[in-house]
Amino acid sequence: MKKLAVVAFGGNALLQAGQKGTIDDQEANAYRASKNLLNLIKNNYNIVITHGNGPQVGNILLSDQAGNKMFGLPLMPLDICVAYSQGFIGYIIEQQLRNVLEANDMDRDIITIITQVLVNKDDPAFKNPTKPIGPYFTKEEAEKISSESGSVFKEDKKRGGWRKVVASPRPLVISNKKSIEQLARNGQIVIAVGGGGIPAFYVGPNKLQGIDAVIDKDLASSLLAKQIGADRLFILTDVPKVCIHFNTPQEKAVDRMTIAQAEKYLEDGQFAEGSMAPKIRAAVDFVSNTGKDAIITQPTLLGVDDGGTRIVIV
Repeated sequence: MKKLAVVAFGGNALLQAGQKGTIDDQEANAYRASKNLLNLIKNNYNIVITHGNGPQVGNILLSDQAGNKMFGLPLMPLDICVAYSQGFIGYIIEQQLRNVLEANDMDRDIITIITQVLVNKDDPAFKNPTKPIGPYFTKEEAEKISSESGSVFKEDKKRGGWRKVVASPRPLVISNKKSIEQLARNGQIVIAVGGGGIPAFYVGPNKLQGIDAVIDKDLASSLLAKQIGADRLFILTDVPKVCIHFNTPQEKAVDRMTIAQAEKYLEDGQFAEGSMAPKIRAAVDFVSNTGKDAIITQPTLLGVDDGGTRIVIV
């Protein structure tokens, strides 16, 4: 019987630091990321792909604001921008993964599902925005944009520059999870929960409505992995292994991390919010609730023995 894996692509799997973000850039990155899924497919895994959208949704917002300023086009709320990003990122991954499969004589249906995720409108995250989106700015640029739009910016001291931050409420319910699981277990490759999912809440009985936020894709991926009974959660990032004392002379890569160790590192502030900390929390959540392993690594080490950092129960 085939195993089921949830593979969470970071937003940088399509748009990397320093790139302009052209479609050519993103298609080339998606093709490279998709090639790394071959190891899992050959190792008898069925796959659900999730993905981030931090760089892309920030760029969509900037384009939206420019269109409003220059042409008077109506501004779209953040949940609609997340939906935009789900559609176009899903399309790019689907197309490039199809190219990879055909080049390797493999035939699988690839299905992108636009996914809403239920959140609590009273989540404390709405009063403390932490989720970075869009490009990096200088302090002066960030202050100018903030004064004009009211946007909140925070400095990323480890990577350099200032990024807009938005609310990132905890995901509660994944829509269409039964269909996602059924399709994946039947051998289709499913792309779902893009950008953490489109945030929605019940504004009244039987009435869903979107809300301004970007859900952390790693926490949403962990929730999905639990709800569909995945055998393993892979969280992909831009480093081969999780490091403590990151970007210091004492930096040390971690091969294996128990839940207790991970929680202690989080308590000690070893991992940056909006960066590695949510990935660790997502891995801990999955492992503690299922007893199965989670792996944090870069795409090129996906499915490689001893690749990445393995989070385990004990």
